[in-house]
This record gives sequence, structure tokens and C-alpha cells, in this order.
Amino acid sequence: MSEKYTFQDFLASVDGENQKFVSELHDELTAFGCKIDVKSAKSGYVVSYSLDKKIIANYVFRKKGLIARIYAAHVDQYPEILDTLPGSMVRTIQESPNCKRLADPSTCNQRCSMGYDFLLQGERLQKCRSNAFMFLLDEESRPYVKSLLLHEVKAAV
Repeated sequence: MSEKYTFQDFLASVDGENQKFVSELHDELTAFGCKIDVKSAKSGYVVSYSLDKKIIANYVFRKKGLIARIYAAHVDQYPEILDTLPGSMVRTIQESPNCKRLADPSTCNQRCSMGYDFLLQGERLQKCRSNAFMFLLDEESRPYVKSLLLHEVKAAV
């Protein structure tokens, strides 16, 4: 039987710079009805938030630090938020892999959830669902990550 981990276990492993942000965002997401799942991985905990059994975001640890991955299924419903992102976050999205399945459905696993087709500052992008919105949490990115994630949750409910 696998060991059960809690949000508090995960929070204790988050660097001090991000703890308050992660804790406050957790409270907001759970207030919207998001469910949390905490698992242990090689690089640290993986924390997933889901709504109606669909994962909307997770936290993963990398060498650089804590990464927030947003599964922005409703990204086309809040383009004005994308237009406010700072250059570093825009570059992260632009440099993420393109969705193979959007380009040619036969080139990707048929069980793969299709990626995103959206506009970012006037540029049409077709990005992979798993990597398009993965942001290192830091002082600059935190407010934008929060805004993106809350807009995604509101669009999903």
C-alpha cells in the first residue's frame, strides 16, 4: 500500500520564498471545489489540482525550483490575460514544444489530449498541453500564474 501524503507535507518542502503564495493559492483553488492529490516523485512532491476529475494544474520540482504547470484547456476564453504576461513568461510559452497532434493527428498517441491553439500577443500558437504553460515560480511570475490559474478555474466551472 502506498504512503499517503498531504498538502502540509508538500508545503514543508516548498522554499520559503514561495510558501505563502502556494498556501494562499491552495486555499483559493479548494474554495472553488478543486481536489488535491499529493504524490512523491524522484525530484520531490508532485501536487495536482483537479476539477470535475480533470487536472487543471500541478506543481513539480525541478533543479531550477518549483514549477507550476497549468493545463489551460479554456485558454481561448481569457486572451486578455495572456496579453499581460511579462516577456519571460511569453518566451517560456513560445519556446515550449508545438503540439504534434494539432499539426498531424497521426503523429502522436491517439490517447494524447490535444494541445492548445491560441493567440499570444497576436501570434497564433499550437502548443503541447503538457509543456505550454510551465512556469518557474518567482517574484515576477507568481501574480501571473495566479491570474492564469484562477481564470482557468472560473472558465471550467
